[in-house]
Amino acid sequence: MAVSSPRDKYSAVWLIFFMLGLGTLLPWNFFMTATMYFTSRLKDSSLVDSSANQTEAAGEHRSVLEAKFNNVMTLCAMLPLLLCTCLNSFLLSLVPQRVRVMGSLLVIMFVFIVTAIIVKIPMEPLPFFSVTMVKIVIINCESVCLSVLLMTFSCLFVCLAVCLFICLFVCLLTAFGAILQGSLFGMAGLLPASYTTPIMSGQGLAGSFAAFAMICAITSGSELRDAAFGYFITACAVIFLSALSYILLPKMEFFQFYQEKNRRQRSNEEPNSISLMNGESTDAADAAAEQPKQQNVSMMRIFKKIWLLALLVCFTFTVTIGTFPAITADTKSTLADGGSWELYFIPVSCFLLFNLCDWGGRSLTAFCMWPGKDSAILPVSIVCRVVFVPLFMLCNVQPRLHLPIFFHHDGFFIVFMILFAFSNGYLASLCMCYGPKNVLPHEAETAGSIMAFFLSLGLALGAAISFIFRALV
Repeated sequence: MAVSSPRDKYSAVWLIFFMLGLGTLLPWNFFMTATMYFTSRLKDSSLVDSSANQTEAAGEHRSVLEAKFNNVMTLCAMLPLLLCTCLNSFLLSLVPQRVRVMGSLLVIMFVFIVTAIIVKIPMEPLPFFSVTMVKIVIINCESVCLSVLLMTFSCLFVCLAVCLFICLFVCLLTAFGAILQGSLFGMAGLLPASYTTPIMSGQGLAGSFAAFAMICAITSGSELRDAAFGYFITACAVIFLSALSYILLPKMEFFQFYQEKNRRQRSNEEPNSISLMNGESTDAADAAAEQPKQQNVSMMRIFKKIWLLALLVCFTFTVTIGTFPAITADTKSTLADGGSWELYFIPVSCFLLFNLCDWGGRSLTAFCMWPGKDSAILPVSIVCRVVFVPLFMLCNVQPRLHLPIFFHHDGFFIVFMILFAFSNGYLASLCMCYGPKNVLPHEAETAGSIMAFFLSLGLALGAAISFIFRALV
């Protein structure tokens, strides 16, 4: 006789997953929001103005580092994310869930505390430039500005420790973020489909919150270092609240019910793998030898059930990250004419608008899940999103070398951004919700981790292809 599921009182479990989703991406969004702080330290000391109200009036004089900063930082984040999400598939059976989630949250919080402290430590532009150059060479594996490297060689020994810290910071942040994200989607896979939505919605709100903080910093005229310090401290607070939320999760009756249900289903399967009939026992050594094979077959069996949804979520984020922010962040307003709108155009029309519409799309799946998981409309809609790539390329992206400007007015860019962001949030969230529900209940956690891996693969591919898209403009 089936036992009915208890109620999620006060939507507590839903809210905890929302908070954990927020904690997954808010730290990284704050790190990306502080790009003005990082790029200001890459400028010549005679050009650095540490006010958050500074505009890029001299955009045409940007160094190679400033011009490629968005691409490199995105790629630097997404490749470790991909590798560690893949690693999480193996950690699933080796490391307890509690260790994976709490360990990731605590490591990320520690890294941000140290980063906030580093903001207050003065460093001359030349050593900082040397550190950044070394980081770009290590991450991007390109041969860049050999003469500049030789010129700054004397600073490298002094900056080696700082360089290693920065590289370690980015790798730790994305690596443990990947493990945390994969674990969360795995946990949500054990619950009803609607419980993947709060994770996606929390991640969407993280971007909106960070973009709003950027606009507040510009409006208040805060210095870049103070704004960056505020971002990192806020990230620490959110991670701390996420850790507290996770501590409460196992105490919830609703969550306990589905955890126990999953354990029962797993224990019911295990006896079937070794049959004991008429007093005959199966050889223990043979059974042990067969286990790895059974696990591999199980993983492939699960993937065969969700391969289409996995590829669709991968394609969705490839298109999104390939365009945003590498192309969209370089779009210039044609209406500002030197006014205040020029200062707010990218923070509002690009970052805030994208994150709000993306959040809206993700949150809508809590009330509406159309088209269905077997509908042909879903893959067609996702493939059609590729049209946004040329649309944004033909906006007023500066500097540009090849393509003409077809959509001059700011209104075109804003409309494209609304549709682009909303479709990303809604369609990606649909895929992530449907994936774990295409498999048997006891396979849902593994299916959630596979979907998280393909989400990360899409981010990594988008980061890599963004270089090509930007070069074509």
